[in-house]
Amino acid sequence: MPNRTPPPATRAKGLGRRLAELRGPDVPARALDARALAALAANPGCARRAILDGAGVDKARLASALGAPSGFGQSQFALTRGNAFEARVKADGGAELLRLAHTRLDPGAEPPAGAAVPDLTAHGPEGRTARTALALREATRAGGWTLLDHPMLALDVAGSFAFLEPDAVVVHPDGSWSVVEIKSFPMLDGSADPAKVGAAARQAAVYVLALEKVAARLDPVPRVRHRVLLVCPKDFSNLAAGRAVDVRKQRAVTARQLARLTRIEEIAEALPEGVCFAPDRSAEQLTAAVAAVPATYAPECLSACELAFHCRERSREAGAVTRLGRSLRAELGGLSTVEDVLAAARGETGEPDDPAVAALRRAAALRAEALAEVSACP
Repeated sequence: MPNRTPPPATRAKGLGRRLAELRGPDVPARALDARALAALAANPGCARRAILDGAGVDKARLASALGAPSGFGQSQFALTRGNAFEARVKADGGAELLRLAHTRLDPGAEPPAGAAVPDLTAHGPEGRTARTALALREATRAGGWTLLDHPMLALDVAGSFAFLEPDAVVVHPDGSWSVVEIKSFPMLDGSADPAKVGAAARQAAVYVLALEKVAARLDPVPRVRHRVLLVCPKDFSNLAAGRAVDVRKQRAVTARQLARLTRIEEIAEALPEGVCFAPDRSAEQLTAAVAAVPATYAPECLSACELAFHCRERSREAGAVTRLGRSLRAELGGLSTVEDVLAAARGETGEPDDPAVAALRRAAALRAEALAEVSACP
């Protein structure tokens, strides 16, 4: 019997057409970046974010059209300040950046004098990705220090390629590779805001994963270091301070979560015909299109997704307990709505042997006793 499964190239073209239909005619795709991938990996069960990011939909514009604009993202002032600081760190052929890489990551190597800075210019993201891979291979074989300024890496995410652009990648004299993250938040007395460092580490872990894909195609396979260099302003000056950040945990979590993502073609195939997220559609049409894709909202989405306010409102309307936090949702077992939880606490539903139900009824009894004692007080 002949094989009716279409070849990969045909499937890829079909998926590309389907994603273009979802995005809207003549609407350019918005590229995925490491920040978005780190947020996507943190919520792998959200089919809504997966398909919107995979199709390249501008979620900030979509959120505004839905009447729930989000303030998520960096301000223009922060972007300008960050760009100015990055340019300062990379001045003079990246001498300061390489000095920090030598001091913080590889003090036993020879000092980085006269490091190579290859030209990574090429046409389109595919061309830049190929040029980056070639530059990494040549630098690894040549030895010495090499600085790749804004290289381009590719990572397969749920069946769709995401093109990533780290601030820099350093090739060490021993042929190993390190990711460099340059941030504009200050490093005070050698320490920075833990939350911001954590976000930077998750973002860098995505770059490490993408670098490992490039390294795997070389023989011998170069070592991708799991200690990345975080560069920030020293105190509140324009001077650069560096810190080595171990991202092994973040890399493992990100790899596991990305592997769990439902493939984009499966989500696209399940959508009704005519679903489109084009910005010229009416608010009613866009609301219906978004509602056709299931979401998994949690409070953490507020700091990571442009559609968080819209999804939170829909979660409230549905009475979903996920809006109260993933940890609470995990403790409630099969009780997925607030109404289910209250009914179980009142003894109206639920099995008494269920630990969640038993805990809720015990809590309700204690609350009733406390209220009775308060009302009995003169």
